[in-house]
Amino acid sequence: MTHPFEVFPSLDTPRLYLRELKIEDAEQVLFLRPDKEVTKFIKRQIPTKIQDALDFIHKIQLGYSKRETISWVICTRDDPKMIGSICLWNYSLDRKTAEVGYDLNPLFQNQGIMTEALQAVLNFGFDTLQLHK
Repeated sequence: MTHPFEVFPSLDTPRLYLRELKIEDAEQVLFLRPDKEVTKFIKRQIPTKIQDALDFIHKIQLGYSKRETISWVICTRDDPKMIGSICLWNYSLDRKTAEVGYDLNPLFQNQGIMTEALQAVLNFGFDTLQLHK
């Protein structure tokens, strides 16, 4: 079992709120996932229409329900609009290790936002999920 949560585990930091990905985020997904700056180190299928974004959201929600991944939307504390995402995924068979993946709107880069989000997710992984690395 990767995560034993009945309710999605939202995370708070001093400046950020990390929450579940929702259908209402489709336009931001469609903006972020094809952005060349955001994806310059990632090879992934690029969404070109809103249905692609909705399919991606469904995939993320399904991954969570199957206990295969936890993916958070990154928002500032004063605005629920998605500015990025961060996830734990690709768990080892023994569920002791996981990978972190993330992306962030270029307008919010170089402000320490991803460092803050990453620290919250790492704390969650080690403290709550009991990951080893």
